[in-house]
Formats: sequence, C-alpha cells, structure tokens
Amino acid sequence: MNGLESMGNRVIWITGASSGIGEALAYQLNAQGDKVILSARREDILTKVKNNCKFSENALVLPLDLTDFDSLESITKNAISLYGKIDILINNSGLSQRSLIIDTKFEVYQQMIDVNYLGTIKLTKHLLPFFITQKSGHFVTITSLMGKFSSPYRSGYCGAKHALHGFFDALRMEHEKDNIDVSLICPGFIQTNVAKNALTGDGSALMKEDNATENGMPVNQCAEKIITAIKKKKFETYIGGKEKYGIYIKRFFPKLLHKIVLKSKVR
Repeated sequence: MNGLESMGNRVIWITGASSGIGEALAYQLNAQGDKVILSARREDILTKVKNNCKFSENALVLPLDLTDFDSLESITKNAISLYGKIDILINNSGLSQRSLIIDTKFEVYQQMIDVNYLGTIKLTKHLLPFFITQKSGHFVTITSLMGKFSSPYRSGYCGAKHALHGFFDALRMEHEKDNIDVSLICPGFIQTNVAKNALTGDGSALMKEDNATENGMPVNQCAEKIITAIKKKKFETYIGGKEKYGIYIKRFFPKLLHKIVLKSKVR
C-alpha cells in the first residue's frame, strides 16, 4: 500500500489553511502522521495553526495569494522543495458572496472567479507536471453544494464553483492514465466564517453570520468526512445536513428544487 492509499506519511499541501475547513484538515491530517504544508495569505495566522498542530515539526508555512497569479509558479516549486514531494493538493481557498445580481458590481464577480476558480486552476496547472513525473498525485478540490445547484444571493459564488466541476472532471479524464486522482468535495452548511467573510454587492465583507451556517455541521466533523473521501479517492462527496439532498432533487425534479430553495429564504 503506497503513501496515497494509506493514512499518514504523506505530504499534503492545503490552501486556505488559516481557518475553517482548511485549518481543521491541517490538525487532523497532521495528527495522523501526514506532513502538511499550510498556505493562505496571512503568515502570522498560519504560524498559529502550525504551532497548534500535534506534530508541529511536520507542519510548514508557505504563504500565498491565489490572485497573485505571477507568483504561483515559484510558490509551487518552493512547496515541492520543502519535503521533496507532494502527494496531495487540497484546493480549499475560497470566498463567498451574499448579494442580489442587480446589486452586485462586476468587480465582485471578477474577484469570485479569480479566487475561487482561476487561482485554483493556475496552482493546479503548475503542480500537474510534477504529479505526471512522479506518476502519482491527488487533487482534492473543495467546491460546494452550490457547485451543483444554485441559490439566490450567491450568483458569483455558484458560477465559480460550477466552473471548478467542469475543469476538474476534465482533468480526471485526461490524467487517469498518469495515476492522478481527482476528488471534488461539496460541503453544505458548515460552521465556519464563510458567511461572515462573504462579499456583498459593493465588495465589502458581510461581517455577520447566517442561521444556516451557525446551525450547520461542526467543522471537525466535516473534516473527518473529507479525509474519508480522500482515502477512498471518491470522485465527488456531498457533506452536510438535509441540504445535500438538493443534489438529487435537482437531478430528477429541478422545478421542485426551485420551489424548495425559494421557500427556504436562506441568505
């Protein structure tokens, strides 16, 4: 059983590791023996996460900004050099939105695409040749249930997350021959700061939580389910409460889902 199939003893690069799902994954993967590379914009917060890891000597900090496209090639090379290899890239960085289409500036949509899609794609493309040479690798991308169906107030976020599914499904097909795996993880309402940090129509942060997120799945439980999906090399995994059944309603009864979402008044 190689390092990708066993739990522990892998090198796992996590973006968005400073909070929420990324932080929870860092702690759990590190605790089971994996070496983790922690990336996000703020080095000071990443250092706190590193110091909170059970085996902090097996956690290294590598700051990055996904919207600084020109820096991502050199950062990828640095990431590989830290441990001499990377087994798994967890594309977790993301930014949400809470505003009606009519009230949302075009620049907000650009930011949604830059952070949630283009930055992730560019980082993935820079690591892909290494995975091909290594003859193994696993791209794990945290999308959202909103990457499978939509909801009001999240048009830019939904659009970017839908795009991730199109790209990574193609990547999986093209590089199965190279022993490269692709997993798309679709969380629903998870207890993180995603709503609080969401952009409003003018680009400012919402700065308040919503009831659905506050009452969602605990982030540690979500991380456990993601790690199980990674181990099983799942193509797609849906995580959350009853909201995850929207996937199946959308597939077979799209008009019914439309009515359910409108009645839910989720913002």
